[in-house]
Amino acid sequence: MIVPGYRDHPAEPWDPSAPVDPGEAEDFLRRCYTENPRLGPVEPRLAIVRAQIAATGSYVHTTDELAHGARMAWRNSSRCIGRLYWRSLMVLDRRRARTADEIYSLLVQHLQSAGEAAIRPVISIFAPAQPGQPFARVWNEQLIRYAGYRTEAGKTVGDARQQGLTDVVRGFGWQGKGEAFDVLPLVIETPSEGLRLYELPERAIREVPLTHPEYGWFAELGLRWHAVPAISNMRLTIGGVHYPLAPFNGWYMGTEIGARNLADADRYDMIPKIAARMELDTSRESTLWRDRALVELNRAVLHSFEQAGVKMSDHHTESQRFMAHLRNEEKAGRPTPADWSWIVPPMSGGLTPVFHRYYDEMDLRPAFYLDDEAADRAQGCPIKRTH
Repeated sequence: MIVPGYRDHPAEPWDPSAPVDPGEAEDFLRRCYTENPRLGPVEPRLAIVRAQIAATGSYVHTTDELAHGARMAWRNSSRCIGRLYWRSLMVLDRRRARTADEIYSLLVQHLQSAGEAAIRPVISIFAPAQPGQPFARVWNEQLIRYAGYRTEAGKTVGDARQQGLTDVVRGFGWQGKGEAFDVLPLVIETPSEGLRLYELPERAIREVPLTHPEYGWFAELGLRWHAVPAISNMRLTIGGVHYPLAPFNGWYMGTEIGARNLADADRYDMIPKIAARMELDTSRESTLWRDRALVELNRAVLHSFEQAGVKMSDHHTESQRFMAHLRNEEKAGRPTPADWSWIVPPMSGGLTPVFHRYYDEMDLRPAFYLDDEAADRAQGCPIKRTH
């Protein structure tokens, strides 16, 4: 998807009780002010920040620093193929929100802003973590995810990846319809209120029913997908300040839905069903029935989003744009970290230009990180760890 990527494991585990590293703050500010000459000289700002860190263990970003830091984090995201657009990120400063109701309302606004007309990249940045103090977070890995229901027969209705979180919210009293595309409620946790569940209103959920340009029976499968991929459980770090709640979105690349979400055996596992409807020979792998079904599923995804007027890119076009991003960054004298296993599309990778080269993996900051605790909560396993 065309959103900031992340690193599963930061170079060093995050210690929420630790004060801000003055060296990391200075490094960010010098680069931020160099890239934005209109902000003026950096030395006076550094003096203020050093004093704030000495007095409180942290410091407060200006609006301009927050916005450019978020865009730099996207630029540094090694798993994102869509970084050509990093300058276009809309940054919403939500640092004043404290209550679960306030956070929920602003998340709904985020989805509505992102889903208007053409999908736009948006990030909502809530209050930073303060050394040694609890902080607000969202358990869901994305603001919009479909429930996964365990059946008595041992199968799953819906998204198998969401079984754990679905069990948790049902334990809190949520009752879904038991269908394949029930949108999960948001699980918002704040220091003063604990866990609270919120149903997303229909106006915040833009969905696309999937049809095929040639196969009329495809619509009978009842497939659909939401238009805005908004990752909500990653930590944004800018100049040593950590923002545990900073949901962001871009738009989908077709293969993310057609070759992963709907195709993976541990998600919706639609490839065998589509192959059966196509009457393909599935008796042996050498008939390439999986590949043929996969292509048609991806054609359906791209066709449907185009027909609905919802922004989406294909993997060939986006690969070419990533190569343009590499050239731009080289001209600017900046390194471009990239994870080959994520940059290369999950379908027809060898036909794209991003396949035929090596990349350097670097832990550049500002950055987005997926912490272990956040990953556990997204799976419905709130394990308390010590740092």
